[in-house]
Amino acid sequence: MEELGQYHIHGEVHTTQQSLPLEDHPTFLGNSTALLRVPAARLPRGAKLHVVDLRSDTVTKPRLEMRQAMAQAEVGDDDYGEDPTVNELQQSAANLLGMEGALFVPSATMANLIAVMCHCRHRGAQVLLGKEAHIYVYEHGGVAQVAGVHCQLLQDLPDGMMDLDKLEQVIQQGHGSRYHPRSELVCLENTHSSAGGRALPLQYLQEVRELAERYGLRVHMDGARMLNAAVAQGVPPARLAQHCHSVSLCLSKGVGAPVGALLAGPRELIAEAWRVRKLLGGGMRQAGVLAAAAHVGLDRVEETLQRDHVNARHFAQGVQDLGSHICSVDPTAVETNIVMVTVSAPWLSPTELCERLAAVSPEESAVMGHAVSVLAFPWAQRSLRAVWHCDISARDTQLALDKLRFVLEACEQEHREAP
Repeated sequence: MEELGQYHIHGEVHTTQQSLPLEDHPTFLGNSTALLRVPAARLPRGAKLHVVDLRSDTVTKPRLEMRQAMAQAEVGDDDYGEDPTVNELQQSAANLLGMEGALFVPSATMANLIAVMCHCRHRGAQVLLGKEAHIYVYEHGGVAQVAGVHCQLLQDLPDGMMDLDKLEQVIQQGHGSRYHPRSELVCLENTHSSAGGRALPLQYLQEVRELAERYGLRVHMDGARMLNAAVAQGVPPARLAQHCHSVSLCLSKGVGAPVGALLAGPRELIAEAWRVRKLLGGGMRQAGVLAAAAHVGLDRVEETLQRDHVNARHFAQGVQDLGSHICSVDPTAVETNIVMVTVSAPWLSPTELCERLAAVSPEESAVMGHAVSVLAFPWAQRSLRAVWHCDISARDTQLALDKLRFVLEACEQEHREAP
């Protein structure tokens, strides 16, 4: 059976290769950590279940080729710079991004924090970024907690950009002032997760760099999904990175590796980044077993991401073609592997819709001929997020679309019949 995703039962990770019986299916309840078992009495014994996990591109499992590379990796002590597999990965990443050097770190969160600490050398320095930026919202305020850096927030535009006139106004306000925090860094996110995976235009990146340099600021790109942006725009990743002083790249999202990230930049910055990584407890020893998986993922990443983008666009267009009054998608806003579904019916929340997509029933098996559990993420008050990745095929995408159609029809019927 084709692998269609992954899920958890009592802390153990399973995939649909194991053909999980319906009575053992865990229902994912929105953004809660709770996982409940569907009551066995309601489910036909022996029925098979497909799970399509669209919560994030972080849920992938290393394929056989990756596992073999990890098992056979040549290793050494990376803290001494002696792990050949890590060294090769760092050099390959630097070449890919057009930078002088790169550093392998445990996570993109750490890579971003290291970059801020390297660029902002004075406590109380100010970093300028969007108020929906991953660095600000989802990284536990590390730039404040650890680096002692102040965040000045700007409004994100729907396409993930910031208004450059407003950005310059904020920079000018404190430029040369003894009474305002000293702005030292601008942080961009590409692709922009909260904007639905929108890729920042090359012209915009160039204009941000020119604006920053006029006032002596530097630019860091949170490029966790920057390879998605490069593929979507049909340009080498170095074309995006050339407008930034440093770039982070996550290896456990589109690349499909189980763990790790890279920070790339000038040679001097990477030398300092090594010291900061050590400070943060990110120094690793025989890390080649992890770097080997990233090598495999990077070798095929362009092909993988192109397929992810095609599947995401297919799903988005399919949702729009349903013409449902409950939810909708703007297909023109789907540029990469993320689809934001707007839930417009006031009587149904995104969390409730996610619960319905995850749940399975005998009625579904009877009508559709199979049972499918689709895991999505309630993103905001009126939207849910679905993310495509290397474990999701075109068939999975169609199954998810069929399941959504089934759920929406059931919801509409229940709403019509409600007293």
